[in-house]
Amino acid sequence: MNQGDRAFLGHPRGLAYLLFTEAWERFSYYGMQSLLALYLVKHLLQPGQADGLLFFDAFRQLYGGLDGQPLASAIVGTYFASVYVTPILGGLVADRLLGRHRTVLLGALTMMAGHFLMAVEVAFLPALALLVLGSGLFKGNLASQIGALYGRDDPRRDGAFQLYYLGINIGLIAAPLVIGTLAETRGWHVGFAVAGVGMAIATIIYLAGRRHLPVDERGPRSEGRMRMTGQDLRGLLGIILLIPLLAVALLPNNQIFNAYLIWGDAHLELTLGGLRVPTSWLITLDAGLGLTILAGLPFVYRRYARHRPEPGDLAKLTIGSLFATGGMLCLALGSALAGADGRTGLGWAIAFHLLNGIGFAHILPVSLALFTRAAPPRQAGLAIGLYYLVFFLGNILVGWVGGFYAGMPATAFWLLHAGIAAGCGAIFLILTLRKAIFRSD
Repeated sequence: MNQGDRAFLGHPRGLAYLLFTEAWERFSYYGMQSLLALYLVKHLLQPGQADGLLFFDAFRQLYGGLDGQPLASAIVGTYFASVYVTPILGGLVADRLLGRHRTVLLGALTMMAGHFLMAVEVAFLPALALLVLGSGLFKGNLASQIGALYGRDDPRRDGAFQLYYLGINIGLIAAPLVIGTLAETRGWHVGFAVAGVGMAIATIIYLAGRRHLPVDERGPRSEGRMRMTGQDLRGLLGIILLIPLLAVALLPNNQIFNAYLIWGDAHLELTLGGLRVPTSWLITLDAGLGLTILAGLPFVYRRYARHRPEPGDLAKLTIGSLFATGGMLCLALGSALAGADGRTGLGWAIAFHLLNGIGFAHILPVSLALFTRAAPPRQAGLAIGLYYLVFFLGNILVGWVGGFYAGMPATAFWLLHAGIAAGCGAIFLILTLRKAIFRSD
């Protein structure tokens, strides 16, 4: 790519197409994410409602007789975990067979089919399978193209991923407002169909910008493929070792799409001006604050850097975990101070989303930039697929821990999450101090 291309906010023109493709794909994805737990608890897992669904009886046996909210949390956790493990397959398909462009397009079309099939209730499980497969083909290969727009030492790389997460948050803000509102007022299947329309728009944008995107580097039988150097192998080993720690750090944030929605539906004051707003709007609240934080954080650090060095990657992960801990403590306090009717004020949720948003603005873009920087150029798709293992493991944990909600007091449930975030922060701090000591030696 032409490293002098600064046509889009000082970045290559291709970033704009990738960003808006991702924004619309996230619109469809987070529309699904904001609905699934509520859809299962309030509709599909109601007595007799799941009778006749294709393959559902056999699928249910995988969860050992769970029912109701614990089963819903387990299914949601499994689905979102599966979405994040299939990018390894997608990376291999792109690196070895189809190239990134064709793989992204195949993934987009597969996801589109899955979203539209969700509107047919009997096909619930086949639709989920298409969404999982399509997302695996799409996700890592789109993100790896962002990294490929820049040279390895191009200082714009971290800023590109900040913009990338801005695009994600734009889709996340819009999805509950449009898809969530339609689903909760006009019917669940209307919401799912609109998610399919969002995926169609993402596909059109991607096709329109293909000539501005990085050239595919593939060759399944090419003799000229570069071998990984010792530095490449050390970099990959380092990020692989970070995967389980980042997965645990992700758990508190991703509970937002699982037990948090169920808790909020039952215990938050969601009435404004005499009208009850859809529960899914909590996701828009989170995304709106997150978007503001992501947009403002680079300016905060730019000002900070005038006086002292900007914190390194591990230091930012430590800061992020500490803010995430504070957010979870807000939910615990709100639960402990709930009124006689079990309801707590929306202010506690706002405080949670604010602190948690600051925390994960320090975690997600930083960790993704770390992975793309360490990835050998010709194995970029596979390396980003490995990054998504963080989300796979994290969402497995979310589904498992979310099942505790039915049998634990809400205060204890959120204190458990605060402890998890604090523990991760302590480990990141130790790694930060260890790195500083070795540098000083």
